[in-house]
Amino acid sequence: MSVNKQAVSRAVFDEVILPVFAPAQFVPVRGKGSRVWDQQGKEYVDFSGGIAVTALGHCHPALVDALKTQGETLWHTSNVFTNEPALRLATKLTAATFADRVFFANSGAEANEAAFKLARYYASKHHSPYKSKIIAFYNAFHGRTLFTVSVGGQAKYSDGFGPKPADIIHVPFNDLAAVRAVMDDHTCAIVVEPIQGEGGVLPATPEFMHGLRELCDRYQALLVVDEIQTGMGRTGKLFACEHYGVRPDILTTAKALGGGFPVSAMLTTAEIASVMAPGVHGTTYGGNPLACAVAEAALDIINTPQVLDGVQQRHQLFINALNQLNQQHGIFSEIRGKGLLLGAVLKAEYVAKAGELVAAAADAGVMVLVAGSGVIRLAPSLLIEPADITEGMARFSDAIARVLAA
Repeated sequence: MSVNKQAVSRAVFDEVILPVFAPAQFVPVRGKGSRVWDQQGKEYVDFSGGIAVTALGHCHPALVDALKTQGETLWHTSNVFTNEPALRLATKLTAATFADRVFFANSGAEANEAAFKLARYYASKHHSPYKSKIIAFYNAFHGRTLFTVSVGGQAKYSDGFGPKPADIIHVPFNDLAAVRAVMDDHTCAIVVEPIQGEGGVLPATPEFMHGLRELCDRYQALLVVDEIQTGMGRTGKLFACEHYGVRPDILTTAKALGGGFPVSAMLTTAEIASVMAPGVHGTTYGGNPLACAVAEAALDIINTPQVLDGVQQRHQLFINALNQLNQQHGIFSEIRGKGLLLGAVLKAEYVAKAGELVAAAADAGVMVLVAGSGVIRLAPSLLIEPADITEGMARFSDAIARVLAA
């Protein structure tokens, strides 16, 4: 099918794209900072951040410059060679974290796939091939590959694709007693999100995170912390596990790592990484110079006191605005989350209207998300201007009023 640029519209999606998404009816074509414009020139305030991806807003000059510069230098080398941007980014990530070794990939699912394979491979090499149990949590989300969707614990995403990878156990999130009940010497890893993102922006309690670390230590299992959505400054720390003072054995990050350019990373220690050897795992595009150059520029900006402290300040602006909005409309039962990953939980009588609220918000000129069942999720740029917060919340208030009046 030949389509010229002028003919591309939302209707084309239904003709040529696999129907696994249901995108909004408008088509964004341009973004700058926390504002987006569609094909008709309508402006939107972006509270969605590309689902926690565009952490520095749209078209940040430093990221644009990094992409242009690298784009005129070297695009791709494959894993047969290394490259300078990958080495610089890996060096900076290890310097900023617990980790000694980094594996680059292209998506959160790939980073988690590598993490889960490493956890089982390490246990097999160091302990026993029967030490393969992975403990994960209901309503988690770790990706869309068959392995990661099976670890995710949401049947709606994993059923219907044939036999699932075995030896994966799910228990309730924030329930340490439930973890203890299934933890044993056959456990190779516990996999946890510090804040369940897709599961409804639900933070782990400090007691839960510390308890998981203690159980992993007791049973010689690895603690795998999925920071795909919470990492790269989203919560006001470079990684959310820093809030808890809990050291992971393996950490995964993606989404905001490239500020919008597809890139992901799995971080671990030298000791755990030592079981790997050439050919055990791999990727064609992972660590390519374009992605790593952009990610390095993003990391250099995000991992600064100015930006991380600014996240906490903006958090309070959003909390104040949401509470004020709730006083006016009375539709939220709880506001939760950390930093700029926020969940406004709809009261029971409004849960069914979540999708309607998102659509009405778009009509009013503000982009918001849904998480879990009946939770409005906000994941804006870490640099969003206070004026954009004010304007976006005013538009969201109008959208809520319209839905409630219908």
